[in-house]
Amino acid sequence: MSLVMPEPDADTIARRAEIAAALRAIVPGEGVIDDPDALRPYESDGLTAYRQPPMIVVLPETTAQVSAILRWCHAEGIKVVPRGSGTSLSGGALPLADGVLLGLAKFNRVIEIDYDDRIAIVQPGVTNLAVTRAVEESGFYYAPDPSSQIACSIGGNVAENSGGVHCLKYGLTTNNVLGAEIVLMDGEVIRVGGKALDPAGLDLIGVVVGSEGLLGVVTEVTVRILPKPETARALLIGFPTVESGGQCVADVIAAGIIPAGMEMMDAPAIAAAEAFVQVGYPLDVAALLIVELDGPAAECDHLIEEVAGIARANGATTLRISRDENERIGFWAGRKAAFPATARLAPDYYCMDGTIPRRCLPQVLERIAELSAQYGLGVANVFHAGDGNLHPLILYDANRPGELDRAEAFGSDILRLCVEMGGVLTGEHGVGVEKRDLMPIMFSAVDLAQQQQVKCAFDPKLLLNPGKVFPTLHRCAELGRVHVHGGKVPFPDLPRF
Repeated sequence: MSLVMPEPDADTIARRAEIAAALRAIVPGEGVIDDPDALRPYESDGLTAYRQPPMIVVLPETTAQVSAILRWCHAEGIKVVPRGSGTSLSGGALPLADGVLLGLAKFNRVIEIDYDDRIAIVQPGVTNLAVTRAVEESGFYYAPDPSSQIACSIGGNVAENSGGVHCLKYGLTTNNVLGAEIVLMDGEVIRVGGKALDPAGLDLIGVVVGSEGLLGVVTEVTVRILPKPETARALLIGFPTVESGGQCVADVIAAGIIPAGMEMMDAPAIAAAEAFVQVGYPLDVAALLIVELDGPAAECDHLIEEVAGIARANGATTLRISRDENERIGFWAGRKAAFPATARLAPDYYCMDGTIPRRCLPQVLERIAELSAQYGLGVANVFHAGDGNLHPLILYDANRPGELDRAEAFGSDILRLCVEMGGVLTGEHGVGVEKRDLMPIMFSAVDLAQQQQVKCAFDPKLLLNPGKVFPTLHRCAELGRVHVHGGKVPFPDLPRF
């Protein structure tokens, strides 16, 4: 592993049997895993380039058990890594050799559905798609829809602030979560937010969503559910160049049209997806754009004609409009399967996640092609074109010496490029370990120190998910120090607490 993680504590590892026994007293039966072979399935998440078997896995079933586990680990100084379904693509659930992996897969119940208030209360182990399945018979659905929605959990979505193909119009997880029950590292159970659209007090739910397991363990989530649109139709549009497809995206948004989703794939991704799902994608185009409009039928009909006209003005060579629901789902099937489909192109891929201003799409994709040639590695581009969230899939073979190192360097250059273009390091996958060491190119030392102050407010001992997000995690006492020069502190008249 080229990635550097915190040095394991030998004394903690020596106490492994004692720790396992203490956890079994809290979670009896098969809730504690310490057999080396049984630990293997937990050694990585979706970022499979990095692997580390955990010291112990514990699988609680109740909030009381989570509270007791964290309280004991807090008192004993044991590190804890929360884990949902393990689909994270940034290494957010990468275990520690001296840490307890806290799996939440057994928290899989839908607790309450309130159609009048349009909310659902679910446990964190419920899969993203299961929320929609639970409410669809009554004409509702849950809007955020990551490509891994059949497997990824709501708790993980909250940790990483996941998005999906419909985030352009309906927002990311943070725009669709109203409240949460959270267990802090010392075992205290708190609630932030709630059923109300805008609860009183500080917006702590905005702090928790996207906090990547560094602040607390989520044991219950209140999500917003929406009525299913009257009509949803999609356009499948092919372009002779990536530049013309990117310009079409910009022109659609400039025209004041906000599609439910707007996704783009380049030629390698199109070929892989079509071979995998065979839904009729054109193979003679350089870029494929999928645009979905939803709402009242008359509005959809009007906007489809508007988008079709913009596409033709940008030189579209293929344009199909879904005739029924099955065809619309078929248009999306290839995009949803794009990541696994790349297995046809290479044994391994490294999925990046950066966001740029939409106007920079052609320039950035051209530069990615140049980097591909420079590093000698293929790349398939799949991205949320409407909000500029790129997912370049760097193709490599981990069995070939040096290819992973080149893939990592290639990926770092892509993320640096995103920031250089006025974008950000991540759109929906989080920082985790993948982007951790790149944080200083986007944030100053003062910025990072302020973010760490938030971490310290929730977890002063720094026991929750250490080694993630922050390139250097300072002790909380260090962050509160005041610089003294010549025996004097700055602004001596100010009261200090």
